[in-house]
Amino acid sequence: MSTALWCLLIAGLMPIICAGISKWGASDFDNASPREWLARQEGHRKRANAAQANSWEAFALFSTAVLVALHNNVDAQKLDNLAVFFIVSRVLFIAFYLMNRSTLRSLAWLAGLFTTLTIFASGA
Repeated sequence: MSTALWCLLIAGLMPIICAGISKWGASDFDNASPREWLARQEGHRKRANAAQANSWEAFALFSTAVLVALHNNVDAQKLDNLAVFFIVSRVLFIAFYLMNRSTLRSLAWLAGLFTTLTIFASGA
């Protein structure tokens, strides 16, 4: 399996990891009403939940771009490199979100978006 496909799997797991971070170690977590509980959170839990939502949003476009590139036989090495760069930018995005570093978070987000658009354009 290509590196780009492994990156699809990793990107698909990122929102789930963010959800876990938002809930990890909380003694008052309410599994009966997790969304309501998360809506009341502050600090890193609130930011992890926001990173989860953004990760789902980024995954939709990234996965589409990778599939378009694969369907159109984009150079495998180029696609793999771009997919890895996307994953790195998203890991940084999540880390910066958790650390409450908004400018760096925005730059990492832009890097991921630009990479996704580049993948899509290379397959168009």
